[in-house]
Amino acid sequence: MKYLIYVFVCLSIFSCKQEANTTTSATASTPFELKNMPQLQLEEANRLADLPLACVGTEFPNKLGQTLGDANDLQSPKALHPTFYGCFDWHSAVHGHWSLVSLLRQFPDLKRKKETEEWLLKSMSKENILQEAAYFDNKHNSSYERTYGWAWVLKLAEELKQWDAPIARELEANLQPLTDLMVAKYLDFLPKLNYPIRVGEHTNTAFGLSFAYDYALRVNHTSLQNAISKRAKDFYMTDEGCPLSWEPSGFDFLSPCLEEAALMKRVLSQQEFAIWIDKFLPQLKDASFTMTVGTVSDRSDGKLVHLDGVNFSRAWSLNYIAKDIPEFAHLQQVAVDHINNSLPNIVGDSYEGGHWLGSFAIYALNSLEE
Repeated sequence: MKYLIYVFVCLSIFSCKQEANTTTSATASTPFELKNMPQLQLEEANRLADLPLACVGTEFPNKLGQTLGDANDLQSPKALHPTFYGCFDWHSAVHGHWSLVSLLRQFPDLKRKKETEEWLLKSMSKENILQEAAYFDNKHNSSYERTYGWAWVLKLAEELKQWDAPIARELEANLQPLTDLMVAKYLDFLPKLNYPIRVGEHTNTAFGLSFAYDYALRVNHTSLQNAISKRAKDFYMTDEGCPLSWEPSGFDFLSPCLEEAALMKRVLSQQEFAIWIDKFLPQLKDASFTMTVGTVSDRSDGKLVHLDGVNFSRAWSLNYIAKDIPEFAHLQQVAVDHINNSLPNIVGDSYEGGHWLGSFAIYALNSLEE
């Protein structure tokens, strides 16, 4: 009798486990339905293309950010940077060019296609790019735009690599000297960087490494890929309990916690990442996880409008973290909500945001499709 009871209990337990496993599997395979999903279609692409076209050739106002070695360095933005002199500063001009390339690649029927292609060929001429590269030979400016501007140059190169068109091959070849220089600068700089920079603005190390890593994967640059992977693990592998509730700071346009998580998703295996993220941001697995969007109080203030940028960059990081991991599918809705909060504001708004936010919006919208 005792034996029969024992068998019955074992069978019952086994049955319950099988039922639980079936339920878990069904839950994991259930698609997560996104609400109010924005899409980058032709109409929106035409609207967003107006932003970089309005600024890539606009020389003033301009923030050079250079170090003067002597009086000969006092030249106009266009004389110093014949390609990337517009959009208020060098890095914004770089990602303004990226925006145009990305939109042309995705939308062959772009309304201002001819004008855009003519501008790119004129701006990114071989001669102009060689002068841009030569600027870094100045000993006082060898670390210029480290690493935010460097990252956007590689993102531009990556976008050109993906664009299957004759003009893309010409632009890619013209850009190559500057692309190669940025790769060399990363490889030279990374071994010297003892500590990562964890701010929510341009110098954030995780952001700069993520974009460079994407380029390295696209072109199969194994030495750059390996260097980034090594340093990312050196910097971040033992991090735990990132204080996400402290974000954003007053004028962040990047999320230090989420940029780091998105970088580690790139360089770790899925199994390694699952262990790491459970210690770093365990709250992301909660299906009810949410984040309050960054609120801009004055879009004519060049710093305060950064918070529209943090909404877009949070979105692309959340989407990357969620990619191919069903347990994180709910993060995509948080990303959608962040995009929808800031997307209506960036066209027809002040130049303080308009000269750069279009790029962030395009990249965030692209992240929804990956």
